[in-house]
Amino acid sequence: MSDSYESAANSNETVASFGQPRSFAHKVQHALHVTPSLVPLMVLMAAILGFAIVLGDKFLSPFAMTLILQQVQIVGIVALAQSLVILTAGIDLSVGAVMVLSSVVMGQFTFRYGLPPEVAIICGLICGALCGLISGVLVAIIKLPPFIVTLGMWQVVLATNFLYSKNETIRSQDIEANAAILQFFGSRIEIGGAIFTYGVIFMILLAFLLAYALRYTAWGRHVYAVGDDPEAAELSGVNVRRTLISVYVLSGLICAFAGWTLIGRIGSVSPTSGQLSNIESITAVVIGGISLFGGRGSILGTLFGALIVGVFTLGLRLAGADPQWTNLLIGMLIIAAVAVDQWIRKVSA
Repeated sequence: MSDSYESAANSNETVASFGQPRSFAHKVQHALHVTPSLVPLMVLMAAILGFAIVLGDKFLSPFAMTLILQQVQIVGIVALAQSLVILTAGIDLSVGAVMVLSSVVMGQFTFRYGLPPEVAIICGLICGALCGLISGVLVAIIKLPPFIVTLGMWQVVLATNFLYSKNETIRSQDIEANAAILQFFGSRIEIGGAIFTYGVIFMILLAFLLAYALRYTAWGRHVYAVGDDPEAAELSGVNVRRTLISVYVLSGLICAFAGWTLIGRIGSVSPTSGQLSNIESITAVVIGGISLFGGRGSILGTLFGALIVGVFTLGLRLAGADPQWTNLLIGMLIIAAVAVDQWIRKVSA
C-alpha cells in the first residue's frame, strides 16, 4: 500500500515539474528561435543608439542615415541571394563573381556588339540565372557538395569574366552618353535631406518580397523544409531537387540584378569590382541570424545584418577610428552570432 502511495506521489511530482513555468532564459531562447531577426535588430538599434550618443547629429542626420543604405545596397542585394542558398543548408561562394560577370555582359553586349541596352540587360540577367542553374543542377541532381560546386564556379566565372572582358573598363562618360539605363539604379531621389537611390529602394522591396514568399507561399515552406531535413521533406512530398534548383537559379538572377545595381553605384562597368562580395554577403547573412546549418532564419535579419556592417563602418569612420577597428568588431559579431545560433538551436533539440 505504501509503495503504491509513494509511486503516486512521485507521479504527481513529475506532473508538477512539467507544469512549472519556464525560466526567463528559456523564454528568451524560445522567442529568438521563433523570431530569429530579433537579435540583429537589437544589435542594429544598439549600434545606432551608441553612435548617436557619441557623434550626435553628425551621425543621425538624414544624409548620414541614407548614406549607410547607399553603401550597403550592393552587399545587401547579394546577401539576399546568399540567404536563400544558406537556408537550404548550402553556401554559394560564386555570388560576387556572378554579379560582376552579369554586369560585364550588360556592358559588353551594349558597347562591343551594339545591342540596345535594354536587350543587353536582359542578357545579363539570363547570364546570372544560367550560372545559378549550373550550380543548382550540380548540387541537386549530381549531388555534389554546395561548397565545392560554388568554389569551382567562383573560379570558372571569375576567369570567364577576365577572359571575356579582356580586363577592359567601360567608362562612366560613355555609359551616360549612350546607355544611361545601365546606370538606372544609381539615380537618386532626395526627400528632406535624405538621398535614396533606386538601388536602395530595390534592395528594400526585394527583401520584403522574399520575406513574404518564404513565409506565406508553399515554395518558401519547401525551402525551409529542405534546409531543415531534406530526407524528411522528400518523404512529405516536397520535390527537393526542383526546390534546390529554383533557389540557385533565383540566387543567380538576384546576383545579376546586383550587377546592374553595381553599374549604377560606381558609374562604370569594371571586371575588377565587387571582388569581396561573396565574403561580405556571408558576413551579413551570419550576423543577420540565418543559421549556417539551414532551415532557420529570416530574410529581414539579413537586411539588418548588412545595415549593422554599414552602421559600424560609417560610425567608426566619422569618429576618426582606425579602419581595422571595423574589421575587429565585425569579426567579433560573426563569432557571437554563431554562438547565439548554437544556443538558440538547443530549444528545438
